[in-house]
Amino acid sequence: MTTQRFKQDLNDQFARLGKVLSNGRRLELLEHLAQGERSVDGLARVAGLSVANTSQHLQRMQQAGLVTARREGKQVIYSIAADDVVELLDVFRRVGERHLAEVRQMVDAHLHQKDALEPVSAEELIERCRKGLVTLIDVRPEEEYEAGHIPGAINVSVRDLERRMAELDPEREVIAYCRGPYCTFSFEAVARLREAGFQTRRLESGFPEWKLAGLPTSIDDTETEPRTSRVEP
Repeated sequence: MTTQRFKQDLNDQFARLGKVLSNGRRLELLEHLAQGERSVDGLARVAGLSVANTSQHLQRMQQAGLVTARREGKQVIYSIAADDVVELLDVFRRVGERHLAEVRQMVDAHLHQKDALEPVSAEELIERCRKGLVTLIDVRPEEEYEAGHIPGAINVSVRDLERRMAELDPEREVIAYCRGPYCTFSFEAVARLREAGFQTRRLESGFPEWKLAGLPTSIDDTETEPRTSRVEP
């Protein structure tokens, strides 16, 4: 095999990933899986797709090595294959926002207009949590929170926010986070809390990005070790 033919064949293999990721619904399914493993039925429900359509998308992604599957009784449970898949999604988002005018326009129109305040960085959140200055809330659905969350965060989903707002200390700043930088849950939570008189901001990233950065996470109140140097929030 010539060098040129080798590189052509190699790039054809890389292009397989591009073909699999050239579907917006698959990107959405990967975003949901980045929160934690899910059954086909569960993914279909949160993504608003049919079970058959969801299964087809997942099989395509499994063939490309982006997700893994295991059986649990009659159900098939899917997971992100590795953290680098989450990293790939993050690169997609950053490159798209930087180079696609349509993406910038959509983000500005639908997200930035809802919250013009500078979001909180992971480093600032860690420092403010250490000093006991903030209440950290995870506004994702309960099943995603239970699959993994930032230590010290309490789960107050957007759906339950109005009912549980009285549990929050009005004298402390509230920091909200959700699935990622474009997840609308945290924007909605911040808007409602500000209307109620709370001082509140959102985390600039979401739980998958926090985990990808090697920061500590919790499952069922048991903290897991980060992959890099340990940092306590």
